[in-house]
Amino acid sequence: MDLLAVVCNFRLVPGAIIELLYAASTLVFVVAGLTMVGMAMRAYVQTSRRAMLHLSLGFALAVAGAAATMISAFLTNFGGVRSLLLVNSGLTTFGYLFVMYSLVTYE
Repeated sequence: MDLLAVVCNFRLVPGAIIELLYAASTLVFVVAGLTMVGMAMRAYVQTSRRAMLHLSLGFALAVAGAAATMISAFLTNFGGVRSLLLVNSGLTTFGYLFVMYSLVTYE
């Protein structure tokens, strides 16, 4: 069932509600994450601390994982869930590792 058609007709079936909530929460996460990327980049420009680059990269990877998973999920009609979860958790994990590294190496 096409999500856009369901939303436009205001006939939300339970599966479509979950898909809509997933898309909305992912978009909020992406906007918040990109805000953090921008803040970390601005901090790098102001302070020239490499830790801010690592922080920015970490948040960018986490955002990329969420965005890629959401886009792929809707393009494949939520097929290949295991692959989607692997990509999401892999990029998020590497992102958090960069965030942790930025905290450890902060001068």
